[in-house]
Amino acid sequence: MHIARARWPSSNGKVYESIYLRESYREGDRVRKRNIANLTHCDPQELAAIELALTHKGNLAALGSLEQIHLRQGLSVGAVWTVHATARRLGIAQALGHDFAGQLALWQVLARVLEQGSRLSAVRLAHVHAACDVLGIRRGFDENDLYANLTWLSRHQAILEQRVFATRRAAQAPQLFLYDVTSSYLEGTHNAFGAYGYNRDGKKHKMQIVIGLLCDEHGEPVSTEVFRGNTRDAATFGAQVQKASQRFGCARVTFVGDRGMIKSGQVEELARVGFHYITAITKPQIDTLLRAGVFQLALFETQVCEVEHDGVRYILRRNPQRAAELAASRADKQACVERLRAERNGYLAAHLRAQVATALRAVRAKIAQLQIAAWLQVEVEGRALKLLVNQAALDEVARLDGCYVIKTDLPVSAASTQLVHERYKALAEVEQAFRTCKTAHLETRPIYVRTPDHTRGHVLVVMLAYLIRRELSRAWTALDVTVEEGLTQLQTLCATEMTVDGGGNCLRIPEPSAPVRALLKALNIHLPDALPHAETPVVTRKKLPERRKPR
Repeated sequence: MHIARARWPSSNGKVYESIYLRESYREGDRVRKRNIANLTHCDPQELAAIELALTHKGNLAALGSLEQIHLRQGLSVGAVWTVHATARRLGIAQALGHDFAGQLALWQVLARVLEQGSRLSAVRLAHVHAACDVLGIRRGFDENDLYANLTWLSRHQAILEQRVFATRRAAQAPQLFLYDVTSSYLEGTHNAFGAYGYNRDGKKHKMQIVIGLLCDEHGEPVSTEVFRGNTRDAATFGAQVQKASQRFGCARVTFVGDRGMIKSGQVEELARVGFHYITAITKPQIDTLLRAGVFQLALFETQVCEVEHDGVRYILRRNPQRAAELAASRADKQACVERLRAERNGYLAAHLRAQVATALRAVRAKIAQLQIAAWLQVEVEGRALKLLVNQAALDEVARLDGCYVIKTDLPVSAASTQLVHERYKALAEVEQAFRTCKTAHLETRPIYVRTPDHTRGHVLVVMLAYLIRRELSRAWTALDVTVEEGLTQLQTLCATEMTVDGGGNCLRIPEPSAPVRALLKALNIHLPDALPHAETPVVTRKKLPERRKPR
C-alpha cells in the first residue's frame, strides 16, 4: 500500500493534483492496483502522518519508540468498514450521494445494521465506531441533524430507490415483483400514520402503521411505502403497479401477491397497464369451483396439477405437512376440551350441590372459543358431561386440509405450471424480510418518530439496511456465523490512533485476527493499513441524567 500522486495541467495554466491511498494486488499473473481512499483534500500534515505509518507498517514497535510519535487506542473500525464497503458494492452509498446529507443518511443506514435504536443512539454510536473517518464526514452533527436528515430521505425517496434499483438491475429490469404488507404497532398515539386496524402483531388496543414492501423476483427490496394503520391490503396495491410501470420503467411485469392482496379490482388495474398476476384463492372460492365442477377434489395431490377455465389457469396442490398440522391442531383442541370436561366432572362428583348447568356453560364456552362447535358438542348424562364428535361434520371440515389453489393469467408459453407454483411460494422471501426488519436483527420497532416525513425516512433506512444485512448473511452462510455474531467479531478490530508532534494524525489498522480475516475474505473486502483521521465534533443535545435516584 502506498500514496500515489497524479498531476495534470489545465487549460487555464494551473496544475492540479490528485492524491490516493492505493494498494497493489495480484489477479492471476497480473498485478493490478485499486484506490482505497481519496486523500486529495487531506492536510499535508495528515498525509505526512500516513506516509510515516506506511513506512513503518512492518515494525510498529520501532515507530512507537520515536519520541515524536504518540499512540493511543482508537475507535472500532472493522465493522463499520465492512458494512460501508458492502453498501458501496450494492450501490447504496452512490445512490445517497457524497454531500453532507448523503453521508448522514448513509450513517443512519450503517448504524441500523450495527446497532438498532433511535437517532440519539446513532449519534452515540459514532463515538464507538470510526464512522466519520470511514465515511469522510468532516462536519459535526447531533441527533437533530439526523432527524432533519429523515425528512431529506423521505422527500428524495423516489429518486433514491430508483438509483439503487438502477445500480443493482442495470443489466435487466425484473419481469416479476413480489408484494406484501405488514403492520407495526406503536407505543404512543401521536404518529401521523397511527390508526387502529387489523393488528398482525397480536397487540390489542394499540395503534399501528401499515408498511408495504415491493421486492424483485429474488426477494430483494425495491421500494417501501407507509400507509395509515387502518388501510386495507388491497388498497395499497395500486401505488405499487404505478411504481413498476412509471418509476422503474418495467414492461410485461407479473405481480405476485397473497389471496388478500390481489382481488378482482387489482386484476383490472394490472390488465390496464398490460401486467399479469399470480395469487391464490380462498377456501370458500375453492368450494364454489368444486361445486361448479371446474375441478375435482381428487386432483389435489402432492404433485401440482393445472386446470384452465375461462382464460384463467388454476394450479392445485395438497400439502401433506400442512394437512397433518391442521389435524394435529384439531386433536389438541379436542384434548383441551376433554381435560376441562374431566375436571368439571370431578368437581360435580365431589360437590353434590354444584350445578351441572354451570359446568355445561364452561365447557360450551371453551368449545366456542376454540371454534370447533361445528363437529364437537357436549351433553349432560346424569350429573356428568359427555363429549360427542360429529364424524360427518369433522370430515367435511377436514376435506380441504392442506389444499390450496394458485391462479394466474400468465400464458403457458410464459411460465410453466411448476414455475408459477415456485413464483407464488417466493412470497416467503417477503415474509422473511418483514420478520428480519420488524422483530429480528433490524428492529423497525420501537418507532421513535411522529411526523409523516420522519416515519417514511425511518422505514426507508430499515429497508436499505436490510439489503446490506441480506448480503452479509449470504456471504457468511458457509462460515456458520450469524450476521449478529459476525458484526460482533468485527467490532473487536480497533484502530490505533497515531499522532505526530507538530503534525497530523491517522488511524493505523492492525493485522486482523483469524476469525475477522475469514469474515472479510468471505465478503472479498480488504482493510487499508491506515486511514486519515480528523476530530469531528459529534455531540448529543440530550444528556444522560446527572442525578440518579439512590439505590
